[in-house]
Amino acid sequence: MKLILGSGSPRRRELIAQLGLDAYDVRPPDIDESPAKGELPRPYCVRMAREKAQAVHTEGDDEVVLSADTTVALGRRILGKPADEEEAAEFLRALSGRRHQVVTAVAVRRGDRMWERDVVTKVRMKRLSTEELRGYLATGDWHGKAGGYGIQGPAGALVPWISGSFTAVVGLPLAETAHLLAAAGLPVWRQT
Repeated sequence: MKLILGSGSPRRRELIAQLGLDAYDVRPPDIDESPAKGELPRPYCVRMAREKAQAVHTEGDDEVVLSADTTVALGRRILGKPADEEEAAEFLRALSGRRHQVVTAVAVRRGDRMWERDVVTKVRMKRLSTEELRGYLATGDWHGKAGGYGIQGPAGALVPWISGSFTAVVGLPLAETAHLLAAAGLPVWRQT
C-alpha cells in the first residue's frame, strides 16, 4: 500500500509522520477552491476535501489518497487563505476577541471508494492590540493559512482557548485520519 498525500501542506506531512507514515508521493490537486454562492463553511470544507481526493491521479488500487481541507468559520462567513497582508489583517481583526470554528474535513480514497470525516473545533482568539496584530503580521506566518493564522506557530500566543482537536486546527485531525486510513486498508503504526 502506498500513501499519496493530496496536499502540498508541510504541516500535513509532519502530522502523518506522527502516525509513523511517510507519503510515497505528494500530489497536490489543482482545483477551484471558490465557495459556491451561499455555501456554508462546513459543507464547503467537506466538498473541498472530497474534490481534492477525487482530483488526485492514482496508478493502481494499491495507492491510497489522503486529502484534507481546513476552513476558518466566523459564523456563516468562510475565512480562507488571505490573498495579502491587508486581507490577513482584516481576518485577524474580525477574529480578535471572538470565538470561531475551525472545520477540517478529511477524505481518503482508494480506487472508487471514499471514506470521509469532518471535525469542528471551537477556538477563541484573544483581543488583539495594534502592536500584537502588527507583530504577528510581520512574522509572515499568516501566508497560506486559513483565517490568516496558524495555531502551531507564533499565533499560538494569540489563542488562549480551544475546544476540540488541536491537530485538526493545525490541518489534519490525527485520530480521525488514522481511522480512515485503516478503513482503507493502509496499516497505521507500521514498523519499518
